[in-house]
Amino acid sequence: MKEIISTPNAPAAIGPYAQANLINGVLYISGQIPVEPETGKVVEGVEKATHQVMQNLQAVLQAAGMSFKNVVKSTIFLKDMEDFSIVNEVYASYLEADFLPARETVQVSCLPKNVEVEISMIAHQF
Repeated sequence: MKEIISTPNAPAAIGPYAQANLINGVLYISGQIPVEPETGKVVEGVEKATHQVMQNLQAVLQAAGMSFKNVVKSTIFLKDMEDFSIVNEVYASYLEADFLPARETVQVSCLPKNVEVEISMIAHQF
């Protein structure tokens, strides 16, 4: 059975999609961008932006009764690959070494609202 996961602690979807879907214990989280859920404002500066993205992802995980320990796959989209080391450092600060997910990072020409970073995740209930 499919359950739509939604929380006011992460930005509302800006299109026809859910923040996340939980299907048979697997949580598919839509890409999160650095938008403050309270204000709807875009956070600028790649370090602060990445923290906001990770906080948004954490809110969605928590709404599903999970944490970053449950994440099995991540995809990071960067506007500029020169930001890789900063994003990587912030991203790693939210994870524990024994629970690192599989991941890819790609550079794209543009992201929604012209943000610098977007991250999507897949998590599993253990």
